[in-house]
Amino acid sequence: MKDIVRIAIVGLGSRGRRSYAEAIRHMEGRALVTAVADTDPERLAEAQEALSLPPEKCFAGAEEFFSQPKLADAVLICTQDQQHVPHGLMALAKGYDILMEKPISPDETECRTLLARSEETGRKVVICHVLRYTPFYRKLKEILDSGILGELMSIQASEDVGYWHQAHSFVRGKWRSSDTTSPMILAKCCHDMDLWVWLTGRRCVRVSSFGSLGHFTPEHAPEGAAMRCLDGCKAKETCPYDAEKIYITNKRTGVRYKEGWPCNVLTMNPTEESVYHALKEGPYGRCVYFCDNNVVDHQVVNLEMEGGLTVSFSMCAFNEHGRYAKFMGTHGYLTGDLENSLITVMPFGKEPVVYDLNPDKVKIPGHAGGDEGLMGEFIDYMQGEEPEGITSLAASMESHFICFAAEESRINNGKPVEMAKYRS
Repeated sequence: MKDIVRIAIVGLGSRGRRSYAEAIRHMEGRALVTAVADTDPERLAEAQEALSLPPEKCFAGAEEFFSQPKLADAVLICTQDQQHVPHGLMALAKGYDILMEKPISPDETECRTLLARSEETGRKVVICHVLRYTPFYRKLKEILDSGILGELMSIQASEDVGYWHQAHSFVRGKWRSSDTTSPMILAKCCHDMDLWVWLTGRRCVRVSSFGSLGHFTPEHAPEGAAMRCLDGCKAKETCPYDAEKIYITNKRTGVRYKEGWPCNVLTMNPTEESVYHALKEGPYGRCVYFCDNNVVDHQVVNLEMEGGLTVSFSMCAFNEHGRYAKFMGTHGYLTGDLENSLITVMPFGKEPVVYDLNPDKVKIPGHAGGDEGLMGEFIDYMQGEEPEGITSLAASMESHFICFAAEESRINNGKPVEMAKYRS
């Protein structure tokens, strides 16, 4: 019988506490959370109780945790984007293997520093590109690898961020400013860039990109808009971004109808009363037109991959949430709809083949099953196996290089960027 893998979690936000800690709970007998750290005392106390941890295994931040003797086999780093590498270097110095939330860092030099240090120490470092681990994308890769489409020539893909998700995370929320976190293409879409590399087995040759912050700015505020949604806003009735609609009354996202995310970002145990209090006092009650955001709300990225394969990718806020892709080859094409777990294969001159991976249409939690899939394979990796699709730090660098190149191109009016410069 294999030893139980002991895991510490640094950063108890939505991903660390709600996604990964819960995934570990489902792996009884294989993995166990043995220590946690967070700068928020309320989060720390909640995690201590929920995970049945003694007080001496709960720490008021990463620095306090890493000052202790080694307390686990691996550490899960779920702090903010610009803290990942500093905390990762601390973890490597202590002899931990690492599972790190994406992105690695918005700084290219930091990414390279972490990679070099991980190679020097020989420690495992895995990046949380959870979409690779979903049943949907695993099936899609199986179909592509079968060769049924012939030679793959072009991919058209989109990530529909969702109007309310953009407002929540990238206008009012923690990822609203590239000055304090990451550019939008890296924070939200390094998942997607990783997919094109992994699904096709090819690296990117050159990139061009266009995009901007087109709507969530003061000049687009409707007449009568207030600085906060609950402060007598005269545009409230017709504004889809009204915080009361999103967090209270919306049947998909509001606390009246839904537990957990996104409302548990505003308050630890969301109730209608506590959410209203957060909207009156905190950042999520601000008008989306008067926030300190600077990340784009729409962007296109064009990639030329090895062998001449082209990828056209669009990220846009103004829609409902979903990811869609069309893979076109010399013998047929394939369409994929992650939101509905549907893959349709259309071989030329033959009948279509439809794969419905969720026929009962139940809600699949955790990034369409990717959170638990990732955790399961990370535990396998820690126990000596070599999962084929594991998103190692070295493998993740390619997606980050693409994102760095896309942002470079975007801020230079779409000028193509050769990827060779990032690999030199």
